[in-house]
Amino acid sequence: MSEYADLLGAAGALAAHIDGFVPRAAQQAMAEAVADAVTARAQLLVEAGTGTGKTFAYLLPALRSEDRFIISTGTKALQDQLFKRDLPRVARALGVTPHAALLKGRANYLCLHRLDLARTDGRLSPLETQQLGLIHAWSARTRSGDRAELAAVPEDAPVWLRATSTTENCLGGECPRFEDCWLVKARRAAQEARVVVVNHHLLLADLALKQDGFGEILPGAAAFVIDEAHQLPELAGQFFTESLSHRQLADLAQDALAECAGVSGALPALSPPVDALQQSLRGARLAFERLPERAALDTHEGEPALAVALDTLATALREFDAALETQAARSKGLAAVYERGQRAQALLARLCAQDAPADAVRWYERHPRGFAMHATPLDVAAPLAALRARMPAAWIYTSATLTVAGRFDHLVQRLGLREPRTLRLDSPFDYARQALCYLPPGLPDPSGRDYTVRVLEAVLPVLAASRGRAFLLFTSHRALKLAAEWLPERMPWPLLVQGSAPRHELLQRFRGSAGGVLLGAASFWEGVDVAGEALSVVVMDKLPFEAPGDPVLEARLSALRDAGANPFADWQVPNAVIAFKQGAGRLIRSIEDRGVLVLCDPRLSARGYGRQFLDSLPPLPRTRRVEDVQAFFAVAKDAAEA
Repeated sequence: MSEYADLLGAAGALAAHIDGFVPRAAQQAMAEAVADAVTARAQLLVEAGTGTGKTFAYLLPALRSEDRFIISTGTKALQDQLFKRDLPRVARALGVTPHAALLKGRANYLCLHRLDLARTDGRLSPLETQQLGLIHAWSARTRSGDRAELAAVPEDAPVWLRATSTTENCLGGECPRFEDCWLVKARRAAQEARVVVVNHHLLLADLALKQDGFGEILPGAAAFVIDEAHQLPELAGQFFTESLSHRQLADLAQDALAECAGVSGALPALSPPVDALQQSLRGARLAFERLPERAALDTHEGEPALAVALDTLATALREFDAALETQAARSKGLAAVYERGQRAQALLARLCAQDAPADAVRWYERHPRGFAMHATPLDVAAPLAALRARMPAAWIYTSATLTVAGRFDHLVQRLGLREPRTLRLDSPFDYARQALCYLPPGLPDPSGRDYTVRVLEAVLPVLAASRGRAFLLFTSHRALKLAAEWLPERMPWPLLVQGSAPRHELLQRFRGSAGGVLLGAASFWEGVDVAGEALSVVVMDKLPFEAPGDPVLEARLSALRDAGANPFADWQVPNAVIAFKQGAGRLIRSIEDRGVLVLCDPRLSARGYGRQFLDSLPPLPRTRRVEDVQAFFAVAKDAAEA
């Protein structure tokens, strides 16, 4: 028996010290594979089905090793869970003191210098002033500076932009509050730790050389463990994207004025170019408002109003930088703003250039408060491979959804891996007993105008059999809105709708609702964990293909077509399969769960590619008879009443 089979076995350390621990052969195999990959400094892909216990499987080798491990999670919530709950439990079971640190991106940490500046700004709204007072009071008692501690100020409150820093406005070692800086303290703790828990946003920001307070730790790592690795390619595209937004330039202008405080003569010198920059931003915003919500820049660059607005903005930014150059030597803050202005000027020139790289798409998006322009690479495989080459470490990618119809090929290609080790571990759950897959018969083509109503009509008997307790997952917010209007008069159970409250609050209300029906789209397809009877049905209205019209997607598909590939079969189907598997994974979360997966899209049976979706599911029994669904829930009801 291997050491990991022993530690994770029925008589092992984890079974002895962790309540409810269940030995799993798949978990033991994964731990062994991770340890072997670290020793060989190899690349390893592990698809571990729901319930495998993959977190313990990679934490065990990390805590037993003398090498530095960097563990990256998909979200900050999972990051906190891993660091504050899972890691201490495994460490206690092993009888070791973990030399571990939690590190987030700089925007998560209070910036004392920015807070000082904000408190002297008389232009804040009454609400912002009140929230800033709460932040100031909290600043005296926090031990980490992590703004997640302060629930009284919402995470998305605009005032946080005034009390946190960015790479652009951080003064670094020149900051008057440098020795008290919470980010600096967190970085120092991470430098001394052997296990550092980060999230994908932070990891990618630094790998992409957009330093966010972590880069100096990377070269010393022996292993990178990427949990929820199916998210990495899309996130990598975001972090290799160059972006310039209305907000960045507005903040630049505002910060220039703020830094004039205490510098004699600076305000009169900078006020005119700041006013001109702000005026040009208003003009650019108006020009973008006349265009579609998002599109490729190439499509609209020739429009006179936009061309004039962007040219005016470029001129105003040059004049702003020229004025700042005369003042930059007078204070560290003004010098930092001047450097930011120079970078913004160069980036605007690249984004507006006609000779943009062929391997990137330039595009824009607008929103009620402004606009942003981007240049996004069409393929992240090459830059990701180059980054790994700089880091001679083991790279371990794991998730419950890495394969398409049992094959890793799609993700291997997107990550730029070459002949990695692979391991596919099935879920230990007994799907034949615990679950049923229902494909409602007679539904029309998903492009039909009445499709969503027909889906809801087909789902009502299922909800009656399950007594609510359901997630209805939609591929569009339009369909979600229609369901939210159509369902209340036709069912008695509490209806919870994405967007009506924060996600965590909706899930809390759902768990305690005794029959709630939750409607969700997009983010609710993954990362939602509701075990037990509260969730007994998951409905997916359509196959989750990426929405047409996205400029980055259209450019990628065009590039694949030009290269002789089949964009639909080689890109759209594999990506949709992975999202589909994530949605299906919401149903069975523990060995006690029972439930029905309702797959409404008739293309699963009518189209040849539907087989790839069905073959990617766990081995659920399938039916087209609603009577089988009713019998499934009747068995559970009889057992509960017995």
